[in-house]
Amino acid sequence: MHQQTPLAAFALTRRRALLATGALLAAGGAGGQSWPAKPIKLVVPWPPGGPTDTGSRIFGLALADRLGQPVVVENRPGASGSIAYQQVIKTPGDGTTFVMLATPTMLAPHLYKSASYHPVNDLLPVGMVYDLPIVLVVNAASLPKVTDLAGLIAEAKSRGGKLDYTSAGPGSFGHLSMEMLKHQGGFDAQHIAYKGSAPAMNDLLGGQVPVMFSDLVAALPHIKSGKLRALAVGSPKRVDIVPDVKTVAEQGFKGFEAVSIGAMMAPKGAPAAAIDRMSSELKAVLAQKDVQDRLVGAGCYAHYMTPAETGRYVTAEFDKWGKVIKDNKLTVE
Repeated sequence: MHQQTPLAAFALTRRRALLATGALLAAGGAGGQSWPAKPIKLVVPWPPGGPTDTGSRIFGLALADRLGQPVVVENRPGASGSIAYQQVIKTPGDGTTFVMLATPTMLAPHLYKSASYHPVNDLLPVGMVYDLPIVLVVNAASLPKVTDLAGLIAEAKSRGGKLDYTSAGPGSFGHLSMEMLKHQGGFDAQHIAYKGSAPAMNDLLGGQVPVMFSDLVAALPHIKSGKLRALAVGSPKRVDIVPDVKTVAEQGFKGFEAVSIGAMMAPKGAPAAAIDRMSSELKAVLAQKDVQDRLVGAGCYAHYMTPAETGRYVTAEFDKWGKVIKDNKLTVE
């Protein structure tokens, strides 16, 4: 029996949705009513205050101005965002509920047995929203001679794999990024996991653990103070707030890319015209300089992609990092 690829199935579902909703939207227009006719709910599977929450409130406010309806952010944290994500999957798709997909939520099915979903196949992509750059840093006092990636690898090899690095926890993006770098660089280092990025950063600054792949904005004040030394960014291109810091790829690891993302998704059944309109408005607000500047302040870089581009990109990232997790036999549960 012939089996459709996920992207082919997505395209077919989208065509059917356009046909099914065309008459309804035409009738609505004749009656003087068009989407959205009521407030939009944007589910954020993380607690208030983090980059996903803050970023969602920034672009959500700009979207509300263009849509003429409030965009209400609803926080539903738990299990790397997988609990909320699975709840939204079961929500009827009427075009008024959306959810933010962050990298930990995207990767949760590879790490949590309870996270039984595919990040794209079980929802409809609306658009990519932002990138969250990460940076490889070392404690400058603990590793005074390590000034670049080659120096770090040489140091790790000289210690026989006993160099420690930290992260926000097993399966965190910093953990996975370092494991991928270790594999490509042919060196070893020991993972010291913490429960959250704040305690990991505290011990990095204290010198208890000298190396970390960190959220760039969290590390930036300490890079500027000289307590931390930035060796490389995981992005495919240099980041303008640290323009002198080379990418990992520039330092001999062609094709290396480790960027945390944020994307907007919708439950299946959402009218295709509503998806198209939301994606179009999302593109418009992310092009606004004030929105871009506020997102940078929250640690995010505006990065719009169309629904189709978002679906392809998220699927590729899901598969790429899934292989890293599988190769390293990583689980959380």
